[in-house]
Amino acid sequence: MNDTERKELVRSYLGKTVTIGIDRPIGYEHRKKDGVCLTYPINYGYIPGVLGGDGEELDVYLLGVDTPVETYTCRVIGIVYRRNDVEDKLIAAPEGRTFTAEEMAAAVEFQEKYYDSYVESV
Repeated sequence: MNDTERKELVRSYLGKTVTIGIDRPIGYEHRKKDGVCLTYPINYGYIPGVLGGDGEELDVYLLGVDTPVETYTCRVIGIVYRRNDVEDKLIAAPEGRTFTAEEMAAAVEFQEKYYDSYVESV
């Protein structure tokens, strides 16, 4: 998947309601290959069956849900574009909840600080 196709894919989800699977719930500790350990302050998952730029299921940050969940039906409210990686990520929230681009960027900073990324909101 080239950059244009990748961006078209994630942009096509803006404003849509999706059901996501959560594989890294709030509190999950992810030990990376370089020794960094990330503790997830938000739920993080994927859209089942939809492949992202890395060939794995398209990743989604879930904002506005303060307890760990296994699945969640939510609305896509933003995109994290990564300039120095092969994948971009969606940002979703419960229906009716809104966040500014700045609030979204702050919420995903725990992981995005390792990338050259920026947030676009609906």
